[in-house]
Amino acid sequence: MASASFDNPSLTLGLSLVAGILAQLLARHLSVPGIVVLLSSGVLLGPEVLGWVRPASLGPALQTVVGFSVSVILFEGAMSLDVRKLRREARSIQRLVTLGAAVTAVGGTLAARALMGWDWKVSALFGTLVMVTGPTVITPLLRRVRVTHRVATVLEAEGIFVDAVGAIIAVVALDMALHAEEGPWLLVSALGSRWGVGLAVGGVTGLLITVGLRKSSWVPEDMTNVFALALVLGAFQVSNALAPESGVLAAIAAGLVVGNGKVPARREVLAFKEQLTLMLLGMLFILLAADMRLSQVTALGWRGLATVLVLMLVVRPVAVAVSTTGSGLSRNEKAFIAWLGPRGIVAAAVASLFATRLGAQGVEEGQALRALVFLVIGVTVVVQGLSGGLVAGLLGVRRVVPKGYVLLGANALARQVAQALQARDEAVLLVDSSDATLKRAQQEGFRVLFGNGLEERTLLRAEPEGRQGFVGLTHNEGVNLLFAERVRALLRTARSYTALHRGHVGVTTDTVSSTGGHILFGAERDLDAWVARCEQGAVTRESWRLEAPQVAAILPPATGTLEEALVPLVLERDAGTVLFDESAIPVAGDRVDFLVAHGRKDEAHAWLSSHGWQPVMSDVPIPDTSPSPTT
Repeated sequence: MASASFDNPSLTLGLSLVAGILAQLLARHLSVPGIVVLLSSGVLLGPEVLGWVRPASLGPALQTVVGFSVSVILFEGAMSLDVRKLRREARSIQRLVTLGAAVTAVGGTLAARALMGWDWKVSALFGTLVMVTGPTVITPLLRRVRVTHRVATVLEAEGIFVDAVGAIIAVVALDMALHAEEGPWLLVSALGSRWGVGLAVGGVTGLLITVGLRKSSWVPEDMTNVFALALVLGAFQVSNALAPESGVLAAIAAGLVVGNGKVPARREVLAFKEQLTLMLLGMLFILLAADMRLSQVTALGWRGLATVLVLMLVVRPVAVAVSTTGSGLSRNEKAFIAWLGPRGIVAAAVASLFATRLGAQGVEEGQALRALVFLVIGVTVVVQGLSGGLVAGLLGVRRVVPKGYVLLGANALARQVAQALQARDEAVLLVDSSDATLKRAQQEGFRVLFGNGLEERTLLRAEPEGRQGFVGLTHNEGVNLLFAERVRALLRTARSYTALHRGHVGVTTDTVSSTGGHILFGAERDLDAWVARCEQGAVTRESWRLEAPQVAAILPPATGTLEEALVPLVLERDAGTVLFDESAIPVAGDRVDFLVAHGRKDEAHAWLSSHGWQPVMSDVPIPDTSPSPTT
């Protein structure tokens, strides 16, 4: 039996934070949508089961916690939106947020009226509540189910913008329902004031953040994240104080301005907000799920479930069909958008507000309304979240994830590494800012990308998601390390390799290891000498298999005269091919491609043969050298 000590607001928040993170970790390991596990965990930990998390102990502060959290989540979501991509899909997005939302509101109203038997006032309130889809659910699902860029852009933008539209319309609809005597003028003035205040406060806040982050003399680098966070939280509450529920729009407007304002520290701020969003999202779903009473949901019976199914299978497809006519989206893309319409935090938060205010006015259906909204959230999240990947695959809208490696540098040594990878059917993209070097690489059959590999826009053009590794292989080891750091800042799970100069003190092996990177070729090398040998054609790429080690040392030393004779490039075993780094330890049966200097062949061959290696040069595939178009 639960102890009374759990009626502690601080403990409730602490347990919600811990449970939210653990639930998302469990979801990662189980490869299921995180929100499915969060909802289940919230119910399990809530008063109706274990009783450990008790949202009621927070009292009015629950709405404050939800408000602050929603502002950060929406700001981060809006920051991620690229205005250029939005323009390309502007027609579909605009119509989904306006016409599609209207169709959903009307369809939800009719469904609640026909199936639940509620009066028109309560049914209309339900219709406005289910207008929103929400980035809190859509974005995590799209990160797990990678669909084409067009579909992802439309769904993400719809989720963010319709949150602002839907939340404001829903609250105004509630005011009209409770103050019907004020007439239609209330609708016009309330909507106008809320949207005007939200856009104004959000726009000004976004500009202040942008200007502050651009000028390091104003906001020091170590304060950029907290500066942006403080202004967003403040703007959300100021906007709400001036016009209730306009803070949602203010957070979105500020995020759009900062995200597209060419802020130098944009990536750092976005990474910080992503971490906060992960934490706050988990806490919110735990709290709101724990605050729901299962008895109220089950009391809805088959009528409640039928209402949800009508929303999913009838209303959503009709809204998408009407909104995307003439948009250029394919039939399958429209079908996937029609299937994926889960509701999220904003719907849950506003539904809780409705239940409180309707209850205060003596409207009996207030709790049932809230329960039905939570049923919509639960069913859409679980069903569409679990089936999203399958449906995307059946409709053919999954994004083709690029494989292989991205190499910064197209010099002769880099091309030798690329040849060794391509000979093992590994895709390779060479990035360089030298026209002459890229032209040579293109002539040798490599896919190339012109640009500064340290710039975010160039890295994004290389399609980093899904790549097996990123290699810094220029003459400048500092640039190589910086490339690895930029890649890891963009994609935290990326595996990066840095080529280091032997004897240089600028970048050490410890420096690379401390950043989570790996050392190409297994150790420091004389890069200039090996690039020169490759340019002169004074090297041969040879494949050797480790049969049975004769002595303990099975790898050639990275120092001394032998270092000038051969360098390991790639290691191949049954599990696949990987670049040779400091962690590579060959075992019997492994094959390694070595780069062997012509003038030191005899020495290199003698060392390899005496240490259990046997040549298998005859079965090394010849790379295709047909020209390939520039990316």
